[in-house]
Amino acid sequence: MHRLLWCVAALLVVSGCTGRKSSLLLERHARGPMSDMTMVGHRIDWKLEPLKQTQEQQGIEVTVEFASREYLKELYGNKKLFGPYAGKEPFFPENLVFYIQVHNKATERIWMNPVEFVVVDDRGNQYATIDADYLDVLAESRQPWMTTTRGMLEDARPGYFGLSVPVGKLVAQKSQGRFALIKQSSLQLGYLYPGVTHDGVLAFWSPVGEAKSLTLFVSNIKTDFDAANVPQTTLEFPFTFHVLSQ
Repeated sequence: MHRLLWCVAALLVVSGCTGRKSSLLLERHARGPMSDMTMVGHRIDWKLEPLKQTQEQQGIEVTVEFASREYLKELYGNKKLFGPYAGKEPFFPENLVFYIQVHNKATERIWMNPVEFVVVDDRGNQYATIDADYLDVLAESRQPWMTTTRGMLEDARPGYFGLSVPVGKLVAQKSQGRFALIKQSSLQLGYLYPGVTHDGVLAFWSPVGEAKSLTLFVSNIKTDFDAANVPQTTLEFPFTFHVLSQ
């Protein structure tokens, strides 16, 4: 047992020195001037107005609400919604999050892909969505010792370290809480048929702190499909939020 403890301690030391990062974390966080990129993704407590907006075009009603830290805390603490996964919100202080609801009140189905939604600030920067995989990798980067230890032990077999127990199975377990919450609450792509209401949250990297206004474009909502399933109409809903303070 002492041998196991020494080996685990050595792994923790080694993991603290590792500099390996997923390629996802090396991507630019926004499209815009490179001079602004160093200011993207900082921890900012955004205060936006109005908090909630609704628009309707051709029978498609879209509601967008700014999801503050207080909003997210209350949402993800709801055990009726998330059951055993309810608890700490899965996003980071470096994220800007919106709650979006789409109600198809038209007589035809529509198609949407939240990955195509963007946020644009008044400085000319455009921010793409952040998906569950990115957030999962980001979470692991904040706990590198867990990632390294799991990677080194996940293939361990009985007899490893001189013990007759499955060390790898006991130690190399990856928490699914954050990933599960994001998957359960994220706005999903796909068709919405007449009468269907779909909602969820969508995250972006925190914009440049000097921004005075942010516009969320709920874009490329496709409808009016022809016999060949080609959409004849594409809709876009712009929602502008004014920055009160950070």
